[in-house]
Amino acid sequence: MSVKAPLRAIDGGAKGEMDLPEIFAEGPRDHLVYEVVKMQQAQRRAGTHASKTRHFVSGGGAKPWKQKGTGRARAGSSRSPLWEGGAVVFGPQPRDYGYSLPAKARKVAIKAVLSDRQRNGALTIVDSIELPEAKTKSVVAMLSKLELDGSTLIVSGSGKEPNDALELAARNIPRVKVLRAEGVNVLDVLRHKNLVLTPDAVEALAERLTA
Repeated sequence: MSVKAPLRAIDGGAKGEMDLPEIFAEGPRDHLVYEVVKMQQAQRRAGTHASKTRHFVSGGGAKPWKQKGTGRARAGSSRSPLWEGGAVVFGPQPRDYGYSLPAKARKVAIKAVLSDRQRNGALTIVDSIELPEAKTKSVVAMLSKLELDGSTLIVSGSGKEPNDALELAARNIPRVKVLRAEGVNVLDVLRHKNLVLTPDAVEALAERLTA
């Protein structure tokens, strides 16, 4: 199925249409997208929570009272989990929550969210993003001319041809994020209302997601 998208200049002018690769023709994959988002969020969890077991609670070295003859229950340490101020039984410990889904599933999920942006008119293709200077106002002016008023994810080129000026100029703008093609992921696409790509980024994404 042929998929086309309007091609625009950095000043907002129309420059015709661009044929998009098949990665923008993927159907809805809601459950798969959900699974990938859950995986990404799990991988980003710090997992640094910790509670003290009886090995880490200070004190309690001496036996509180002798074993027999007091009429009280036997006690070996005042830091027992049974005592106030004692240790925690089976409490949380530092751990890695991350897990991974198959690479094929992750690629399909990315294609699904890219296709969703295309179907809903939230995809903008800009022929080239060459800023006059690496300043925030240049990116703000570009987004204004493109009439993009919400959170925006900009994908320009790849690691082979990074757009350093764009990355520097956009990093201080709230709700605007710049990624290279190899860094595009489901969570970031979903978090932003608008998606801006260059033809180089489209080509790099097609190469990555069809390999």
